[in-house]
Amino acid sequence: MLQASMKSKDTEEWLDVYFTRPIGLMFALFWNKLGVHPNAITILSIFLGVASAFMFYHTDLWHNIAGILLLMFANFCDSTDGQMARLTGKKTLIGRMLDGFAGDLWFFAIYTALCLRMQGQFIPGTNIHWGIGIWVLAFVAGILCHSPQSSLADYYRQIHLFFLKGKEGSELDNWCQQRAVYESLPKEKWLDRLFYYNYSNYCKSQEKRTPKFQRFYALYLEICRGCEDTEALSPITEEFLSGSRPLMKFTNILTFNVRAITIYITCLLNIPWVYFLVEILVLSILYIHMHRRHEALCSRLTSIIQTAE
Repeated sequence: MLQASMKSKDTEEWLDVYFTRPIGLMFALFWNKLGVHPNAITILSIFLGVASAFMFYHTDLWHNIAGILLLMFANFCDSTDGQMARLTGKKTLIGRMLDGFAGDLWFFAIYTALCLRMQGQFIPGTNIHWGIGIWVLAFVAGILCHSPQSSLADYYRQIHLFFLKGKEGSELDNWCQQRAVYESLPKEKWLDRLFYYNYSNYCKSQEKRTPKFQRFYALYLEICRGCEDTEALSPITEEFLSGSRPLMKFTNILTFNVRAITIYITCLLNIPWVYFLVEILVLSILYIHMHRRHEALCSRLTSIIQTAE
């Protein structure tokens, strides 16, 4: 049951496999027995995540410990709703909206709280207050680093799941299809239109950053359409998976756990500005490395396919 509630061993982080997912499964079974819908749990996670931000605003130990516990429970709830949806089949468009919105709202609230916490403090080694400077640092860390890092990490996970499990086991979508859905919806369904408009742009931003994958993927799909013998595709699929699998550790680093642990440590030590520097410096280096290796893999496989043709 635990295996069925997870996406795949390749894409799951060890901390999630041995800690978050087992707890999430227990919560999922408990809430499902009570008849609670996964969307309600997602909404609960939003309240818990925002409440953790309020705790991180304070500098004393106990508020920060409370913030850690609240964010951990928010993450358990986030894991629970996905596991429930996979086990029970209760997947809805509203659920997809809420799931994407929840994590963004947690971090927006946390970044705001950390800036409010630090703007009156002195920059280390000086007698100058952080002031607006901490907001600039948070903007660079959040908008220019965190957002593209997490979106590309999610994209690479979905790509890997597509080659591992096929379309049914992945949420690999493309911009053109999602834009077509948006344009086909009547104006009365404004909420659905809002989701597909934003989601299509999200897909577009992922595709623009991965030109070599797009070329490889187009060739791969072309072969799939023209090949009745699916066994002929196995070497290409396995070659891609063997190159993609080592990159999954980077996708895990660039999502939630490492960021959360860094927030916990820096807040407890009352140096949360270090978290922003980790985002800008350390995680950006990992992001660039992951991106280059994935594009190089796709370029190599494209050459193999073209040579074979």
